[in-house]
Amino acid sequence: MKKLISKKMLYRFINFYPPFIGAGVKVRVLNDECSELEVSMKLTRFNKNYVGTHFGGSLYSMCDPFYMLILMQHLGRDYLVWDKSASIDFRRPGRTKVKAHFKISKDRIKSIIDEVNELGKCEPIFNVDVLDENDKLVATIEKKLWVKKKS
Repeated sequence: MKKLISKKMLYRFINFYPPFIGAGVKVRVLNDECSELEVSMKLTRFNKNYVGTHFGGSLYSMCDPFYMLILMQHLGRDYLVWDKSASIDFRRPGRTKVKAHFKISKDRIKSIIDEVNELGKCEPIFNVDVLDENDKLVATIEKKLWVKKKS
């Protein structure tokens, strides 16, 4: 499948997205296929809550679009991909820079395509951990997507 945009354009689009600039979110595309990303966010006065830790909304927003973007990049323009639901489980206060690692394997992408072809849609679930600088778990986010082939 032809990718929607190049690695360079994806990197620029994400890193210059105004809400991410304001929150201090940085994204690194880790491979040429754009199937693996690392997202990080420093603790700043713009994303601190009242008690001096990462604001929960910023922790979620730093993780919000990436599984959808990776899947859209690999499925191409013949598919619709939407977020269907999400949840966040806070485990400990984030007091340092935090990071999250996103990856969708080729096998998982193929299984999503196969399920869409067989059932007409797919609702894959992905999980990502948000870790602090010491690799301690700050939060776990679950994302459910909705995938369908365009008519």
